[in-house]
Amino acid sequence: MSDALSLPANPLLALRAAILTVLSGDAELGRLMGGEVRIHDEPPRGAAPVYALFGPAEMRDDSVDGALRHTHRLGLILFARPGSSRSAIEAAGRAAALLHEALLSPAGHALSVLRVESLACTRDERSGETRAILTLQAVTERLPTS
Repeated sequence: MSDALSLPANPLLALRAAILTVLSGDAELGRLMGGEVRIHDEPPRGAAPVYALFGPAEMRDDSVDGALRHTHRLGLILFARPGSSRSAIEAAGRAAALLHEALLSPAGHALSVLRVESLACTRDERSGETRAILTLQAVTERLPTS
């Protein structure tokens, strides 16, 4: 019989939590985001940029020889202050520097690799908002349970 609390965390959610922990602890990123690191799952109502959202994510099974391994591709979208594409690009650049090959500890998993795949900048045609999109690649492996 298995207790839900004893099961290892979902690999994608564990990775996102580890990313959030690293980014939230960085004073420079907080300064670039207007005083504190603000990363959300959904767009916050009435929040002024610069803030970030966890964007599209994909997790694929990549298990080998009984090891439960997953490859991940996930995005972090940073919204710029009005009239300042630079505000999002600088914050995304700082996040990239913190995350590229970082030694994160996702709950219940070992992180084999974390790389920045790309940093892109786009402007929403309807709102005119500039967004910097950081795309990450990672590989996690479930740790054995005791």
